[in-house]
Amino acid sequence: MFKLFKKEKSQNVYSPMNGKYVALENVKDEVFASKMMGDGFAIEPDELKIFAPLNGKVSMVAKTKHAIGITTNDGIELLIHFGLDTVALNGEGMNVLVNEGDEVVRGMQLMEGDANFLKQKQIDVTTMVILMSESKISKRLETDKNVSIDDVIMVCDKK
Repeated sequence: MFKLFKKEKSQNVYSPMNGKYVALENVKDEVFASKMMGDGFAIEPDELKIFAPLNGKVSMVAKTKHAIGITTNDGIELLIHFGLDTVALNGEGMNVLVNEGDEVVRGMQLMEGDANFLKQKQIDVTTMVILMSESKISKRLETDKNVSIDDVIMVCDKK
């Protein structure tokens, strides 16, 4: 009855990198392309610096430095997965600048990659942002556009 007055919590999710925004379905990894891990988007980066796409707390940093989780105060959870097959590098070529439990603000640098090392290893540095929580994506930017860290890519609503 009072659902009319219930306020949905919307959260803008910005690009974590400067580069080309591509649909998750076009990522060259079946796990991400089929959305087995969840829905989201990918960036083919111009440079290998990753920034916080929203405000929140670092909920996870992979031991292999290839992925960072962020959770907002509203419970929206994102996973930022740097590159394809980067888990096999065991952290080589990646420098994480935050720790689990750190508070982050949108635009704060989270990590960076060593472009020369990753190129030598022939690593695809396409970076995925996956919505992990019980939330829904209510809006998305049109894909195949060049974006910066100041561009909103999607809007998530907490269920």
